Amino acid sequence: MRYCTRCCIPETQEGVCFDDLGICTACRTSEQKMHINWAERESKLANILREAKETSTGYDCLLPISGGKDSFFQAHVLTKVYGLRPLAVTFSHNWYSETGYFNLQLCLKTFDLDHIQFTPSRGKVNQLARQSLFEIGDSCWHCHSGVGAFPLRIAISFGIRLIIWGESICESSGRATYNDPVHEYDKDYFLKVSAKKSYEEMGKVSGIDPRNLDEHRLPSRKEIEDSGIRGIHLGDYIFWDEERQTEFIKEQYKWKETAMEGAIKGYKSAECIMAGVHDYMCYLKRGFGRATMQASVDVRNGLMTREEAMIVAKEFESVRPQALDYYLNICGLEEDEFRAAIQTHQSLGRDKSIELEPSIDSNHIEELVPFSEQVILKNLQSNDRRLTANDKASLESDYWY
Repeated sequence: MRYCTRCCIPETQEGVCFDDLGICTACRTSEQKMHINWAERESKLANILREAKETSTGYDCLLPISGGKDSFFQAHVLTKVYGLRPLAVTFSHNWYSETGYFNLQLCLKTFDLDHIQFTPSRGKVNQLARQSLFEIGDSCWHCHSGVGAFPLRIAISFGIRLIIWGESICESSGRATYNDPVHEYDKDYFLKVSAKKSYEEMGKVSGIDPRNLDEHRLPSRKEIEDSGIRGIHLGDYIFWDEERQTEFIKEQYKWKETAMEGAIKGYKSAECIMAGVHDYMCYLKRGFGRATMQASVDVRNGLMTREEAMIVAKEFESVRPQALDYYLNICGLEEDEFRAAIQTHQSLGRDKSIELEPSIDSNHIEELVPFSEQVILKNLQSNDRRLTANDKASLESDYWY
């Protein structure tokens, strides 16, 4: 495989291009970022937010929120810096970790946010997670699709005209640059960038009635135009530094990170038990995963050499995630079926072989079962013990009297 001559990004990264020097678009973008007049951009942001505040009849903006590092920082910027009143909206993947649940509730409490959350049923999530593997080579179609469609539906329902996202697509993926954004936000943004399949398409192949996937239905273009909805990314207007932002919310607000499977950082997707599976799928089909992306950012920031980054990335990405056991169980799959399915998506159809390191098993510090299920099981077990004790007391009472 061909790799960027400056960082660790390979040619199998979706949308990546290399220039005449073999440098990837993500590295070129990091150079552009240093020459942007961020004060000027932030002034534009202030004008956008001021107009939203002056013209709103209720909530000033809509804030899609997971409780992760980005949305937590967004909540800080919008409420503490600019004094906006956002409506927080969560499309739950129904895979919240204990750490993620804590961070989401901490965010709502800290910034005193009104909040709407949609949680798809466990059975529907399981069906879609299985079909997602075969259709897009990814476990997470329902999340990719839901986080795009559901906030739009809520914005229209509440008459909110501004949706505010966090990190720009230009930041580190290599699929766009600050000088050439390519993907401007519109109603199909998440469909194009991550979901790939519409809810009608997934309904047909999954056997789920599309009426039961209505939360994934995007509003029509006319609905969007009539409502005047606009979506922006804060990362297009303020200098985005996820390391410093994460340190800030940890120190200022006690936000928590955790060990993440297949990653060298403990903050990306900390809200989800399935992040390691998602990234492992990327590793199996493209030869790299989350650790490569994170190590490449460190190379661009001068924190490690390209050679060091290559070694570190391989070490972390070759780990078989512990959460894969849960995923295979809910999908009714054997591991050889899983590997055969992911192989059909390997390397985006390129006629090149991908060399993978032998997998070793992960031993994660958190229980990789959705936190809601952990709570249910814990209380059921507690009830069973309590019933046993009550029965015993009842029997003793009958004996003595």
